Order: sequence, then structure tokens, then C-alpha cells
Amino acid sequence: MTESENGDSTFKTVSRIIELLDTLSESDREHALRTVATWFRIGLPSADRTASSLAPLPLSYQDRDEEKFSDRPLLSVKDFIFEKDPATEAERLACLAYYLTHYQDTPHFKTVDLSRLNTEAAQRKLSNPTVAANNAMRDGFFVQAPKAGYKQLSAMGERFVQLLPNREAAQQVRQRMTSRRGRRSSSRKGSKETEAQQVE
Repeated sequence: MTESENGDSTFKTVSRIIELLDTLSESDREHALRTVATWFRIGLPSADRTASSLAPLPLSYQDRDEEKFSDRPLLSVKDFIFEKDPATEAERLACLAYYLTHYQDTPHFKTVDLSRLNTEAAQRKLSNPTVAANNAMRDGFFVQAPKAGYKQLSAMGERFVQLLPNREAAQQVRQRMTSRRGRRSSSRKGSKETEAQQVE
């Protein structure tokens, strides 16, 4: 892509973003921008850079910059779960695991960590945390972590949570990954049967 084409693409993207944000209230715009900045791990301009090369930013942006570079997440776990709107306990655990991984730098976790975060998110108490975690593992949201006794979010689980609350898109990813696992399992089974026949 040439520099000119790249500039046109950027301009069109910015125009589209402005068009979408224009339909929102001021508070909703700020929330959307905060979420996007967090998602892409983008630090807003520092005060020095703002003063020297950019137009002055509103106070709300400066506040977000300070918040971004403190150790506090920009989005609370309660807000995160509310936005993702998981439908089952296994999905809720996947969302909590995503929050632990990306907002609290805890990629490896135990069921008790998820239960604690569930309480912090003011969610309904898990009917049986161990069963819910096992169901999340069964559904492919979790895999065993390298650290013994710990779990981690699977690639499918991560993509699933990213796509929520778009359930249709999230379920398509889950179905695609599940079908792949099924094909690999069938392939391994077929190979073992062939080996057994050759031995006979």
C-alpha cells in the first residue's frame, strides 16, 4: 500500500469513527473511546506532548491518560461483564478469565481466582464453581496452564469473549474451533485404527 493509499484509508476510518460516535451522547462517546483505547493498549498523549504538538485536550482526556498509566484498569470488572453479557456460567467464567488475563496480568489462574472476581463483579453466585470451571474447560474456553493446578484462557475462549456481546459471531468462532477439534480427534482415531490393522 502506498503512502497516499494509507492516508486515504486512515482518513476514511477516522471519518467513519466520527460518524458512529456522533450518534452517541457525550458520556457514551467517552466510554466508547475509553474502551477502544484500553482494547488496543493505546496511551493517550502526555501533557508535554499535548502542549508542544497537539491542541489542548479536554480535562476528561487528561484524566483518562493519568488513569491509563496508573495500575488501575480503565474498565471495572463489573462494567466488563455487563458489556459482554455472558449467557451461561461457563461463558461468564471465560469473561472473568479474560479480565484476569488482560486487565490484571494474571494469565494463569485457579477456580478460586475466578470466584473472587465474580464476587467483585457483583454477579450472581456461581451454583458450583468447580463444576462451572470444568464446564468451561469442556466447552473449550480453558486449557491447562503450564503451571500445575492452574488453567488459562484458550485461543478460542479469548476470541469468543472478544466478540461478545455479538453472540452470533462468537458462536460461529466456537463452532468452527469445535469442528476443527472434532476433525483432529477423528484423524487421530483413524490413524490408530490403521496402525492396529497393520499390526494384525
